[in-house]
Amino acid sequence: MSRERHHGHHLGPLQAVHELIDWRPERPRADRVRVKEHTCDCRATFYELCQAGGLMFVRRTHRLRGAVTVHESPWALSRQVEELWLRLLMGSAR
Repeated sequence: MSRERHHGHHLGPLQAVHELIDWRPERPRADRVRVKEHTCDCRATFYELCQAGGLMFVRRTHRLRGAVTVHESPWALSRQVEELWLRLLMGSAR
């Protein structure tokens, strides 16, 4: 039986004109965070679309030489963050 690892989305190429996401250091704001979608973690930097406390945000994790750095987008209403997530995937936001 073949056990394939599930890969998430891969980001589209970064567009010449793109939105800069206001990345902020990760801060514990909720007891539980639900990851709704994620990009593939085969790269040094990967992203997760997260939901907690009635709000959503995007989490960015960067791994380099054993060090892990985590940032979050601003927490906002679902529709706003889902739209940001799509722009991130399409390469029109980073």
